[in-house]
Amino acid sequence: MSLFEAYLEEIETRKGEGLSPKPIDDGALTREVIAQVRDRAHPHREQSLQFLIYNTLPGTTSAAGEKAGFLKEIVLGEVEVPEISKGFAFELLSHMKGGPSVEVLLDLALGAEPTIAKEAAEVLKTQVFLYEADTDRLAEAFKAGNAVAEEILNSYAEAEFFTKLPQVDEEIEVVTYIAAEGDISTDLLSPGNQAHSRSDRELHGKCMISEQAQKEIETLKLQHPGKRVMLIAEKGTMGVGSSRMSGVNNVALWTGTQASPYVPFVNIAPVVAGTNGISPIFLTTVGVTGGIGVDLKNWVKKMGEDGKPILNNDGNPVLEQKYSVETGTVLKINTKEKKLYSADGGEELVDMSDSFSAQKLEFMRAGGGGVANLVEI
Repeated sequence: MSLFEAYLEEIETRKGEGLSPKPIDDGALTREVIAQVRDRAHPHREQSLQFLIYNTLPGTTSAAGEKAGFLKEIVLGEVEVPEISKGFAFELLSHMKGGPSVEVLLDLALGAEPTIAKEAAEVLKTQVFLYEADTDRLAEAFKAGNAVAEEILNSYAEAEFFTKLPQVDEEIEVVTYIAAEGDISTDLLSPGNQAHSRSDRELHGKCMISEQAQKEIETLKLQHPGKRVMLIAEKGTMGVGSSRMSGVNNVALWTGTQASPYVPFVNIAPVVAGTNGISPIFLTTVGVTGGIGVDLKNWVKKMGEDGKPILNNDGNPVLEQKYSVETGTVLKINTKEKKLYSADGGEELVDMSDSFSAQKLEFMRAGGGGVANLVEI
């Protein structure tokens, strides 16, 4: 049985579990996929093409090495794939984020074909995951008088990989989802007993909170297209307990935005909130993904005429609600004014200055810390 046939069997098994095809990280399987893409008459060509474009993991995986090498052949005109133009090949390389893709882009940028070199240089100017070996190649080419290398280095010196990114949206509409009342532990978002599945992002995502909660979140997304789901710890703090990148990954998977259309199940920029804010370590982890943490302060202690908190029969302060965030409530975040508003923007609900420090805004603009959100903390 070929690796591809075994992969198809695995796909059928996963389908029975409600899962999509597992992203490909193996170079040998990717070589089979590419061979079938090359063969215009192959019965699995169309399926293989989809796997290559949309289901092959980027970065430094062996699969990424095979994909980058094949895209290089397309750019150089050594192989023709009607569905992948030279321009599309460059786009795919730009989403592969380092490792073999940067090596290929440098090969093309420092090569002899001026038009290709120019296009490769434009892509390289957007890349941030260069190793020392990559920068050494640029330095050597610059010293040898290569104009393209000089252009790329000047771009890096001006930090154009960041300064040319679009600004953070001034207004972000959210719809609330109360995940629980009281403190929410990271173990609710990514249970420790499910650690074995963390490398399978889609599978691990099924352990977040509950199946019912996941269905309710999906329903909210369908009911409120264009709005972000804000996960809330009502009358509590979000993300207490151990630091867990997989917890933020799961929240992002269900409520965030897709990092790249060509990378499956890697989402970024979740919006999380708590009546008492976000646990500091968890908030840092949210920031790594370019997400937003909101200290709602929507419940406050009820004060008596003497200026002291009114206590209940258990001796605990009585809380009164300043504003409602019940599931399905639409709110607006203004990143410029750094405030949370009612749906119509007329009522200021809470100041969010701490959520939008200069550093946090930079993370949001950059889409987070890149591949950092792939790594378990």
